[in-house]
Amino acid sequence: MLACSPHGARYLAAMALHIIKLVVGCDTIDDLLAWHTDTSRPWIMQTRMTPKRIDEILDGGSLYRVFKGQILCRQKILAIDTVGSGPAQRCEVTVDPPIIRVAPQPRRAFQGWRYLKPEDAPPDLTEGEAADLPPDLARQLRELGAW
Repeated sequence: MLACSPHGARYLAAMALHIIKLVVGCDTIDDLLAWHTDTSRPWIMQTRMTPKRIDEILDGGSLYRVFKGQILCRQKILAIDTVGSGPAQRCEVTVDPPIIRVAPQPRRAFQGWRYLKPEDAPPDLTEGEAADLPPDLARQLRELGAW
């Protein structure tokens, strides 16, 4: 399921703190969608460490995803839970199924996840802006200043 912001703006990001995470194992949003065929249930992203600023994240925060060096989309975070204990302890971040495309933003590789302040988050794309432009072409247009 794919969704776009009706306003093409950061209206969700007013006070919330976001998380940014590299997508490993798929190169495109379509690849990510193929991983999760049951769009009627929330998705769970597992990570090793639990964020310390959970209250700020749960106040409307999103999980922004980085594909091949570009932030391309986000999903609203619904819950953050620590599961297991000892060496098996993990964090589960539950996200809303709709994927919201954002204005692509370059991001260098990093391990784990990072916080993303609202003022640093890329704006949502409107439905017309989110046309399926190939990511490499979109990146080249941005580098040339044409988009």
